[in-house]
Amino acid sequence: MSRDRGPRRLHRLDRSALIAASVTALSLTASGCMVVHGEREVLPATTKAEAAKALQQFTNAYNAADKEYDSSLDAAHVTGALGAIDAARLKAGKANSPSGNATHTPLKLSDVTYTVPKKAGWPRWFVADAAGNKGGTARWLLVFTRNGLDEPFQVAYLTLVAEGKVPQFKKDADGWAETVPVNSAELAVPPGEVGEEYATYLKSGGDAFADGAYTSTWRAAREKDGKRPGLVTQYIDEPMTSGDYAPLALRTTDGGALVFFATHLYTKQTAAPGTSIPTNDAVQALTTGEIKQSLTMEIVSNSVAVDPPKGAGEQEVTVLGRIQGLTAAKGS
Repeated sequence: MSRDRGPRRLHRLDRSALIAASVTALSLTASGCMVVHGEREVLPATTKAEAAKALQQFTNAYNAADKEYDSSLDAAHVTGALGAIDAARLKAGKANSPSGNATHTPLKLSDVTYTVPKKAGWPRWFVADAAGNKGGTARWLLVFTRNGLDEPFQVAYLTLVAEGKVPQFKKDADGWAETVPVNSAELAVPPGEVGEEYATYLKSGGDAFADGAYTSTWRAAREKDGKRPGLVTQYIDEPMTSGDYAPLALRTTDGGALVFFATHLYTKQTAAPGTSIPTNDAVQALTTGEIKQSLTMEIVSNSVAVDPPKGAGEQEVTVLGRIQGLTAAKGS
């Protein structure tokens, strides 16, 4: 069973109260007319019941889509980086198994903690931290976002983080979390620039990120794989920072932040004359053109990182988790 460790007063606010509060924030103009400024009202992103409902709806839709390899079944519940990764995965699955996923195992999430920030404006969002029946002991971190009260919550980010590595979030007296502006100068790297810094680091190295599986180890693996007998691989990383791919950050108790961000990777493999490029059915399903001597793959990743407070101890950003997926490929 799920355990809810949400804000103490969450049960006092229901959806109708949030809707009423968002549309009754009024200001007087010089002419005396009343103008609605609901987007300026600082409100919790959701209620406990609504957050739990959104998680259940996502899980049901995700399982249905995975079973049938049909992206239309969960399209209304995913967006951003996860939406792109999920749609491509299902497309490839359908191409190679038209009758559906013969190895489908339903995703089950339990021991859920909801972290709900209180903020003004859209998007409003929250984080669900859960144990899953897949991925070993890692925690599933899902970021639900929406851009209006008439829209459903959708999962924009999904990452797996080792148990015990999710930091503690700063909360007010009522249990509401705090968002961090993307341009905040209070952190080692402004949240809006983490993706760009990450792309730069993967290309050139540096000291902006702590060593780990998604940083130094990954760079070493790329360097090793970059030049193999008969095959050269090139990498171009780019940050994704607009719309539903925009980074999101929550304040941690030490003054830092947990940042969710997305990046776009182009990988080009070029084979020497007389050799071929290794591939598989999933890649073939997402490839346009004929793979003769080169293959360019587009990969989207969503990551989560701890961004320390500026000037306090170590200033390296620590990447806790990353999930990536091939979204398209082109042969030539």
